[in-house]
Amino acid sequence: MIVKQVVSTKFSQTFVTIPATLRLFFHDCFVEGCDASVMIASPNGDAEKDAQDNLSLAGDGFDTVIKAKQAVEVQCPGIVSCADILALAARDVVVLAGGPSWEVELGRRDGLVSQASKVAGNLPDPEFNLVQLNTIFAKNNLTQFDMIALSGAHTLGFSHCNRFSNRLYSFSSSSVVDPSLDPNYAQQLMQACPQNVDPSIAINMDPETPRTFDNLYYQNLVSGKGLFTSDEVLFSDPASQPTVSDFASNPGNFNGAFITSMRKLGRVGVKTGNEGEIRMDCTKFKDA
Repeated sequence: MIVKQVVSTKFSQTFVTIPATLRLFFHDCFVEGCDASVMIASPNGDAEKDAQDNLSLAGDGFDTVIKAKQAVEVQCPGIVSCADILALAARDVVVLAGGPSWEVELGRRDGLVSQASKVAGNLPDPEFNLVQLNTIFAKNNLTQFDMIALSGAHTLGFSHCNRFSNRLYSFSSSSVVDPSLDPNYAQQLMQACPQNVDPSIAINMDPETPRTFDNLYYQNLVSGKGLFTSDEVLFSDPASQPTVSDFASNPGNFNGAFITSMRKLGRVGVKTGNEGEIRMDCTKFKDA
């Protein structure tokens, strides 16, 4: 309840709380497991959060976890890990955006390692094809079905132009624009992201309902409106297409799959006993 209250207050201040917190959980779990290693701040700029792939993690996600931890510390000091607080907050933001709720498994300890060098090669790239996506998820005990369900988190949040501009201006020798993009959507994206655009310009991942957790992400894929290559490939590859079609027409199936896969994601690389600690401050190791 304490975490939920803090998340709700933070959300009332800025919507970015929602996508930022959900993405933070995913980035945490895929590097060193769900152990809040992404939260550590290093004076030398060499912690996980300093890696190139993590520089675009919005500060509002970190702030949500830090504030929730502070509130929990007042009531029960030294008991609840930052890793567990991030897992709870990720569930809470999905609910605030109109998505399903689920019981979050707890008991993770906070990790003892946070290195920028461990990030590269462990997070999916927006240009990945299906085999590359499946491979990186399989490293975390997640199946293709889990990967497609978790990609549905792209029903929320935004991306910067440089993450997909190759699909608009330099796709291949035979086609400047990615042919799997709906032509009208491609035009919209070009207007929002001209070739030398300010890199801070952000574009909604779900152009239809960007602030609602729903299955429109999958309907968009069917219509050629996936923002990343790694989104659109889920529909264009025949191996994954049936699952996308199912989620597009059955929101209940998507919600159920999302819950199951989020719980599986929350089990990745969990530390217990003396493999971890309970931090007092989420941004610092206990003995730091």
